[in-house]
Amino acid sequence: MGTSFAGLSLLVADREGRLYDVPGIEPAGMKAGHYFRLKRSDLVEIHPDSDLFLLPGRKPVGFDPRSGRFLTFDHNPVSAENEECFAVAAFLAPGYTVSFSASYALAYGSGKPAYLPLFSYAAVAFNKGRFFAAAVRVDREKRQEVSGMDLARLRKGVKEVTALFPKNRLVRHLERCALEYCCPAGRNFFLRRYEAPLPASPRCNAFCRGCISFQPGKSIPVTQPRISFVPSPEEISEVALYHMSGVKDPVVSFGQGCEGEPLMVGKVLMDAVGLIRKKTSKGIINLNTNASRPDIVERLFDRGLDSMRVSVNSVREEPYRGYYRPRGYSFYDVVSSIKAAKKASGFVSLNYLVMPGFTDSYAESGPLLRFLDRYGVDMIQWRNLNYDPLQYFKQLGERSSPRRMRGVSETIEMVKKEFPQIMHGYFNPSKGRMRRFSRKAGPE
Repeated sequence: MGTSFAGLSLLVADREGRLYDVPGIEPAGMKAGHYFRLKRSDLVEIHPDSDLFLLPGRKPVGFDPRSGRFLTFDHNPVSAENEECFAVAAFLAPGYTVSFSASYALAYGSGKPAYLPLFSYAAVAFNKGRFFAAAVRVDREKRQEVSGMDLARLRKGVKEVTALFPKNRLVRHLERCALEYCCPAGRNFFLRRYEAPLPASPRCNAFCRGCISFQPGKSIPVTQPRISFVPSPEEISEVALYHMSGVKDPVVSFGQGCEGEPLMVGKVLMDAVGLIRKKTSKGIINLNTNASRPDIVERLFDRGLDSMRVSVNSVREEPYRGYYRPRGYSFYDVVSSIKAAKKASGFVSLNYLVMPGFTDSYAESGPLLRFLDRYGVDMIQWRNLNYDPLQYFKQLGERSSPRRMRGVSETIEMVKKEFPQIMHGYFNPSKGRMRRFSRKAGPE
């Protein structure tokens, strides 16, 4: 079948969102503004929890195997009305990492296209009634699958928990997250499964370009509003202990999409962890963080914190600063926090935000190997960076030649080969998953 995925077609959309496949034109992928002919190994069937997006102001680009050229379509090639058409992308279910962005060209016409909303945009294809996307499955746990979230059971759980803790403001906040914003972490709390969120901080000391809870102006809409108060240690511990008491292998986590940086309220976190650990040694208390305050990280592990997930888009200081735009801390502090956690025998994950063409570039993947070797990271969570692909490279001033890219899948496999002791996945691991991985000395 050669190097192409024979039989797959490019997808385009009309203004009303109706989808059309274009026979004879193969789907293409994009990385750093360069177009790629997709191979069989690049594509996976789209999980039912995924969504398909029309990309306004962006013209679809496909590959014509007859001419050997990439073609941009201004108008729908399969419509007799010669109507305008748009590129199509997939926002993938949790557990999948995008390996090629959707392939498109900007259509300026009446003005510069608006920024894309804060999602990831995988290249997508069609064949015989089935949709495919350019991605790698990195985690098979069903933690955030919609099929496991029965709405009747969810509403019952909300009613029970709010009745049990009528004065707990954090419970009320999580109720809104679960029911209004469909947050899977919030839903899992009320369903008493897996990992429960413990948002705590309305403030942040970074100005991340892709922050989903705060954006200045109106150019990029927020995905989920930020918590507006600091819960008390007692409110936090009530939520955590309730979850831990009813879940077999529980995780509770500070640092959620609906808050700023949890280390900004470090004293509250320390007191909350102390209260939790006075009552139980069960489960994992985790911190999702930018790791900007190594002094607080050290004290949190002294109080009973078990694991820390550090968010980075890059292990290089300049592109890290370009995306996170830290205020009052440096990349050196991030590294110092990792050292502090490891000194305390804590479990450290990288929340490694993947952007095709950047993460898998030689400029980034080489330093990643050196970083892992130097700092003893226990896990990489290969999560998608939810940001406009072309704007990302433009704003960071990063350029990458197609010949200087390994491929996302190839980068993941390279890390696995070089560091077989490192876990790979998408979710914060429970104590049981950590043990199972340790016994296997390899990925689950």
